[in-house]
Amino acid sequence: MLPHTVTVRLRKDLSRALSEGHPWVYREALEAFSAAPGSVATVLDAKGRFVARGLVDEGPIGVRVFTLHDEQLGPSLFAARVTRAVELRRRFWPDDTNALRLVHGEGDRLPGFVCDLYDQHAVLKVDGAGAAAWAETFAESLWPALEALSVRHLVLRRGRAETKQITALRGALPEGPLTVREHAMRLGADLVNGQKTGLFLDQRSARRRVRAMAQGLRVLNLYGYTGGFSIAAGLGGASQVTTVDVAPGAVALANAGWRDNGLDPAQHEGVVDDVPRFLAARGGARWELVIADPPSFAPSEAAVESALRAYRTLHTSCISKVAPGGYYLAGSCSSHITHPMLLDTLREGAAKARRVLQVVDHWGAPEDHPHLAAFTEGAYLKNVLCRIAE
Repeated sequence: MLPHTVTVRLRKDLSRALSEGHPWVYREALEAFSAAPGSVATVLDAKGRFVARGLVDEGPIGVRVFTLHDEQLGPSLFAARVTRAVELRRRFWPDDTNALRLVHGEGDRLPGFVCDLYDQHAVLKVDGAGAAAWAETFAESLWPALEALSVRHLVLRRGRAETKQITALRGALPEGPLTVREHAMRLGADLVNGQKTGLFLDQRSARRRVRAMAQGLRVLNLYGYTGGFSIAAGLGGASQVTTVDVAPGAVALANAGWRDNGLDPAQHEGVVDDVPRFLAARGGARWELVIADPPSFAPSEAAVESALRAYRTLHTSCISKVAPGGYYLAGSCSSHITHPMLLDTLREGAAKARRVLQVVDHWGAPEDHPHLAAFTEGAYLKNVLCRIAE
């Protein structure tokens, strides 16, 4: 059965932005139209000329663009894009690693579709009602590439929070958390109940950086989730590591992961607590490396100002906990918070804490999380490594 098709017209001149690769057409930029999410939309300019083809979504994004050519949108196009996505990963495959992102939605010109690999399991996550309507079809196009990577189980994640639905499209759901390898580290990943698709794969480069610099340091890992940064620090020779997360299940996995990597349990403290409460309760305690990678403080443009205040407060508290000459690794996964904004909050937080910061380095997501040059929102992840310049 052929999908429903619809023709939509631009009422704003976005031809240049779309031709450069921007993958979204906001509903307000289109003349009024009615079509179910998942309908194939042909986008025309004001003069009736072909501009792009994509899938109708719901909400502010009217159409997610898949192609700038007058070609069929469906399994063949999906399969070709998946092939190119896997080729990119093979070129940059990290050493001794079996967990990474194979398909990165807009970044691989497959907007709304994300697929993460966890050894013999893969998780397909769909974003938006348009992609959800095509989930099973996309999975069929994806499966040959997964089979070639020895994947036996494909899990589909729909919705978020209370609306989250998880089903097995191929094979079976894992019976519990899995253990995967990342640069030879053993990390726990809960594909069914965990955050993201089970692991924060986009922080792989940051974990490697922490491992390389942790020798002899006392480390505090805030919003630690399942302890990836903590394990990296421990394997890097940290003298003591504290992991803080509000979720008991996450801290339990962090403790288990620490032991699973052959690390001394006496050198790790797993704390179930809210981060601000923990920092306030620890008084004058100091660490030589503090890591703070909080959840997104700005899920929308409207939340930017409140997010900036939250970052300033967090940075002030964290920087005050860094020993003289120590380090602070600040992360932000908010696409609406730009790198200059993050640097401003760091500077302001340091000033309030009466400390001077030395920026050592900054970076984003690794190669398996590419973003389109025309889609700055895709460069969502920002990490800044600072040193207390005293």
